[in-house]
Amino acid sequence: MNRGSTHSTNKSRTNQAKVNSAPSLLHWRFIVVVAVIVLVFVGLSIRAAYIQVVSPDLLIQRGDNRTLRTRVNPLHRGLIVDRNGQQLAVSVPVRAIWADPKAIAQSTQETEEKAKEEPGFDLMAKQNQNNKRWQALAEVLGQNIDELKEKVRHSEKRFVYLQRQVSPAMAEYVEKLKIAGIYLRDESRRYYPSGEVSAHVVGFTNVDDAGIEGVEKLYNKWLAGAQGSRKIRSDAKGRMVELIASEKGEKPQNIQLTIDQRIQALAYKELKQAVQYYNATSGSAVVVAVKTGEILALVNSPSYNPNNRTGVSAHRIRNRAVTDAYEPGSSVKPLAVLSALEFGTAQADSLIDTSPGWMHLGGNIVRDPRNYGEIDLTEVIRKSSNMGTSKLALSVPKEFLLDMYYNIGLMSDSGANLLGESSGIFNNRNRWSDFELSTLSFGYGISVTALQLAKMYSILGDGGVKRPLSIVKPDAPVASERVLSEHSTKQVLHMMESVLQEGGSAEKASVPGYRVAGKTGTSRKANVNGYGDEYVNIFAGVAPVSDPRLAVVILINEPKGELYYAGLTAAPVFAKIMAASLQMLNVPPDDKTVSSLAVTPVKTNLETLNAG
Repeated sequence: MNRGSTHSTNKSRTNQAKVNSAPSLLHWRFIVVVAVIVLVFVGLSIRAAYIQVVSPDLLIQRGDNRTLRTRVNPLHRGLIVDRNGQQLAVSVPVRAIWADPKAIAQSTQETEEKAKEEPGFDLMAKQNQNNKRWQALAEVLGQNIDELKEKVRHSEKRFVYLQRQVSPAMAEYVEKLKIAGIYLRDESRRYYPSGEVSAHVVGFTNVDDAGIEGVEKLYNKWLAGAQGSRKIRSDAKGRMVELIASEKGEKPQNIQLTIDQRIQALAYKELKQAVQYYNATSGSAVVVAVKTGEILALVNSPSYNPNNRTGVSAHRIRNRAVTDAYEPGSSVKPLAVLSALEFGTAQADSLIDTSPGWMHLGGNIVRDPRNYGEIDLTEVIRKSSNMGTSKLALSVPKEFLLDMYYNIGLMSDSGANLLGESSGIFNNRNRWSDFELSTLSFGYGISVTALQLAKMYSILGDGGVKRPLSIVKPDAPVASERVLSEHSTKQVLHMMESVLQEGGSAEKASVPGYRVAGKTGTSRKANVNGYGDEYVNIFAGVAPVSDPRLAVVILINEPKGELYYAGLTAAPVFAKIMAASLQMLNVPPDDKTVSSLAVTPVKTNLETLNAG
């Protein structure tokens, strides 16, 4: 009995211990849970305080990415117009087609998920419909569909151009296709109404509307302006709720050129026909207003269409009238006569003995085609005597002769600031032989551009007054300086009239009703072996001689066939361009030997050409 009683007592004691330990375990569990919860909230609070107070930049950036937008104000490039306001370059509105590869990938993924969730959804039909839309897009863009899809395959990208500067009709068609991830944006494209006629002067822009040739590049900053922008905060629907900042842009400026598009078109037509007729490599023509130095026309052939430059080679884009330099030949012979007149070693009626038609100069020979005997200065120019110009050049000090070439503008740029302009080729040296000075007098040993030659003849036409040429209409008359005496210059102009008279080397350059002074230049082109069988033909002149208004230079490069003298190739082109230009500008005839001449009345303010 005692043993059973003891066993009961022990069991009751054990139960009592278990009862006492249960509340203790429950208590500790509660404490642990509460502690964990408190720690979590404390951690969250610390994290919240850190990212919102200590380092809030990340959240601010993410919020701004969702709400902040920068909108650029639309801007169209300025116009380029000629002296009469005719448009030579305009901007037309076009669209750009672009894709968001990430949006395209998300759309494809959503379509596949929808097919899984909706048993009746026809995934195959949806994919076929989408493929047809992409095929239509590829066809309208003229691209291969596989190559087109490859452009948008990288889903990490957010912007890819598919095609730039598409027409409004094409953009409208693409918009109706409603392809997910394909969007349109507004832009502008440059259009050139005059096409190839003024291409070398105006130039062109690239696909981003930035000038890369001609006036478009030279004055790109003026024409392009600067886009203004607004920084705004938008809501979920893209509506502006706050204007944060705005930046004022710079309005594009229009450029007015000195070019007269009527004369430009005429000059290009005549030059192009001549280059084709004589099967020449190229040609250039320049027309300058004598009293102002303004370039009224500057053309080259061959040219190109700036509206469609597909397959155009680089040599067509080059503005040859300002970049290509040639030995001018006899077209600079009047400078030797001028030097002698200015220095006083010869008078207008002085006689030069050219017998026997040749002479030795330091082991070299200078010769004329035949023995002209004793001739005056007019005959020296009229017969284009190498002997005569050589003796006149050697009659003055070397420095005086070289200064004449500098002062007349043949050893510097024209001042027109045209893209790629060359200042010619002239190897100045400390010691000059008599033969080198002699060859310089008849246009060898120096290379000049057609534009430089036009500047020289504009100086002669304006009585020895030098001013820079200009291609952009100046706001005020440009600075000028006298580099030759008016008396000597007029004497030489009268001598140069004989070149176009009967028996002269350029009868075909004469203009009915007008007195014209000019000079031919036929020079052989140099090569590695000396001088070859290729020629450069030049005719340069001014009119009317009584009161010169225009200086015109025609250059025909490498004519093929039997006609390779300037009097037969460049001179007729000069006559046509000069005659039509004088009539367009309503310049009255000054040749009294012509009984009557119909001058086409054109509304042109001649005072702008006379203002010096």
